[in-house]
Amino acid sequence: MTSLRQHVEQHHGAALADVFAAIAAAAIAIQSKLAMGDGYGAVGAVNVQGEQQQKLDVYSNDVLIAALEQLPTVAAVVSEEDDAPIVFAGRPDARYVCIFDPLDGSSNIDVNVNVGTIVSIQQVTPGGDTAAAALQPGTAQVAALYVNYGPSTMLVYTAGAGVHSFTLSDGDFYLSAEHITMPAHGPYYSTNEGNVVDFPAPYPAVLAGLRDGTLLERRYASRYVGSFIADFHRTLLKGGVFLYPPTRKTPGGKLRLLYEANPLAMIAEQAGGMATSGSDRILDIAPTHPHVRTPLVIGSRDEVNAIADMVLAAARR
Repeated sequence: MTSLRQHVEQHHGAALADVFAAIAAAAIAIQSKLAMGDGYGAVGAVNVQGEQQQKLDVYSNDVLIAALEQLPTVAAVVSEEDDAPIVFAGRPDARYVCIFDPLDGSSNIDVNVNVGTIVSIQQVTPGGDTAAAALQPGTAQVAALYVNYGPSTMLVYTAGAGVHSFTLSDGDFYLSAEHITMPAHGPYYSTNEGNVVDFPAPYPAVLAGLRDGTLLERRYASRYVGSFIADFHRTLLKGGVFLYPPTRKTPGGKLRLLYEANPLAMIAEQAGGMATSGSDRILDIAPTHPHVRTPLVIGSRDEVNAIADMVLAAARR
């Protein structure tokens, strides 16, 4: 069996393999904590996003930072849970910045729904500006990965040469599928339809067209878990589209560009899919600060293209 470390080292070198091994070790610790049901509940504080922190948010963040801090090749980390990047001093030859959502979907922990870890890896020029390296567009990503803590724990990654998945077994991640391809179209759409009254045009019409078959001459079923990793993982394997449009409350979008949209957009594109803000390719957007948000439409090419065309047409009216 091929381990994650072996796969990354064979195709992308030892330095990147070390980073993946550290993230995998942290993910195994997180999975163990989740499996024991240990640390559930809120800590009584909110993070920089204004969101209620769960105990496992804090634990996952601490574990990831501790694992990556041990690597001299990691210059800094940027986390959803922290106000600002954490720069590791005295590392002039460090080459990577790791940007992550340590526990995506943590509000679902108490009801035993899938949660995940999402990581984007950017490269910094030795001796260069580490903070600037964290604010590169998604096209500059060296690699992207997510861990889906579900009935089985899976790690899915790309480093620009296809999308590959690994399943946790006997204390390590082993290769389960190589060169995953997202179907050109699929049977499902995924969005929080409770927000539809707050969606701008043309998104209500988009959803109606998916339901009644007028958008792409096929009717779609609705599937929405409310845990981004769970919804994206299904979309990657089965096809279809995930949407989080702007709303009256979040006109700039809700999902974070750097550590949610960018890494999953890279994975989607490497698998043959697409990701857009509605008006722009996600990977082309230049971030202005670590926690910038974006609307997101991500999934199979047929659905994303059709929705982007409707958004563009609405903008021209």
